[in-house]
Amino acid sequence: MPMGTTLREIIYDIGGGIKNNRKFKAVQTGGPSGGCIPSSLLDTPIDYDSLSKIGSMMGSGGMIVMDEDNCMVDIAKFYLDFTVEESCGKCTPCRVGNRRLYEILDKITCGKGTEEDLVSLKELGETIKDTSLCGLGQTAPNPVLSSMNYFMDEYLSHVRDKHCPAGVCRSLLNFEITDKCIGCTKCSRNCPVLCISGKLKEKHFIDPDKCIKCGTCIDICPIGAIIKK
Repeated sequence: MPMGTTLREIIYDIGGGIKNNRKFKAVQTGGPSGGCIPSSLLDTPIDYDSLSKIGSMMGSGGMIVMDEDNCMVDIAKFYLDFTVEESCGKCTPCRVGNRRLYEILDKITCGKGTEEDLVSLKELGETIKDTSLCGLGQTAPNPVLSSMNYFMDEYLSHVRDKHCPAGVCRSLLNFEITDKCIGCTKCSRNCPVLCISGKLKEKHFIDPDKCIKCGTCIDICPIGAIIKK
């Protein structure tokens, strides 16, 4: 596509929009070191300067589109995992700093994060960008810093409420059987840890202390009576 084409044109006019009519949440441009761009910036023209100004980059020239079912904290951790493995290890900011970033993100997605961790994420990310020797280290924090800039509400939900709004971070989820349950027993018979109880043709219940949040019950329920919250 020619320079100057907007993100909106690429995603909706050429790409056909979001699959299954899901709500657009973000688009990441430039590969694992690119930034996460929100819906408010969809009319940004795709060129080197414009993408840099909003915290992303041209990079590989590709883009990944995310919808409402994606957790931005988990997305940042996913991309950082790649750059941690790709670091050559020559400079300390990239070798050690990015690993510390990943560890903080992992702590947050496991429900153990604090607001102080968010401050550390931002300060460490900016330090890594300023002091790393090569382009990998200088751009590695982009997914973290951009998602914090545009989706701070999701980070705060993870650390304050211990809740993942997108329902992605398993440690922060609870599985619940609703009143739609017809008591077919398929969930209890297929639960790998036997944490579901109930009689035939009666509503079943999940023991939250035993549940490992594998999602088997949701996948196997014939009427969609089990939800994650």
